[in-house]
Amino acid sequence: MQSYTAVVERCPDTGVYVGYVPGFPGAHSQGESLEELNHNLKEVISMILDDGKPRMAGEFVGTQVVVVA
Repeated sequence: MQSYTAVVERCPDTGVYVGYVPGFPGAHSQGESLEELNHNLKEVISMILDDGKPRMAGEFVGTQVVVVA
């Protein structure tokens, strides 16, 4: 079993959740709820992995707060 970290945002206009796995080409999806998004991301990642493990374009490190005065 493999786990991946997804970045999730919510569109202010539609309320739809959008998620992607940083550095994982093609690993992105959307859903009307966080549960639906998670399900859709699992599905997309599984389909990508069926073709073989992709070469990651980067590694998720974390988030950082930037304060601008």
